[in-house]
Amino acid sequence: MSLEIEVKFYLDPNGLSRHRILDCIKALGGHSDGRIFERNIRFEDTANSLFRRKSLLRLRKDRRTRLTFKSEAHDVSIRDREQFKIFEELEVEVSDFAVTARILEALGFHPVQIYEKWRETFVLGESLICMDTMPFGEFLEIEGSGEIISELAAGIGLDWDRRILENYLGIFAHLKAAMGLPFSDITFNHFKELPVGMTRDDLSLHIRWFEYSR
Repeated sequence: MSLEIEVKFYLDPNGLSRHRILDCIKALGGHSDGRIFERNIRFEDTANSLFRRKSLLRLRKDRRTRLTFKSEAHDVSIRDREQFKIFEELEVEVSDFAVTARILEALGFHPVQIYEKWRETFVLGESLICMDTMPFGEFLEIEGSGEIISELAAGIGLDWDRRILENYLGIFAHLKAAMGLPFSDITFNHFKELPVGMTRDDLSLHIRWFEYSR
């Protein structure tokens, strides 16, 4: 089991432009691994025990199909927990998305949430910078060692105090509660037409509030 160490930043439409961020990433030596579409399914058991244990069981389809289990990391200092999102991660590539889903269901798990994103990944040595287009906004994710993450964030010109330590499901849960969104799946179709009276500016406002709610 390996540690996943990362932070996210919301790319406010009124902040740094995507073009400028991409220029900074390339200047740091990052090269793109391509932009791809992801479809993820989160699985749970009947007791909802994975959520209660702060764990995640996910089946992902992009160029490959991967089954991932994430759980709360142990033996991590309080300081590191405050600085970064840190989870223990087990991941394996599988050959068939549908069959793997059926296996999970046969084992007593059931699909509870779908979430989608477009992701462009930039590789910098052992670190990854991901430009993520979620249905509710644009984000940048940096994954690597703690020291390198903070250095890359500074090199790109990101405000460290605005980092987000929650995953996309947690951000969406906040949006759903704050805005009364009537759906649970994070798909582009669901966000294509927001409920009456809601705008993209409302989404951005709530995400900016979320940045400072840690």
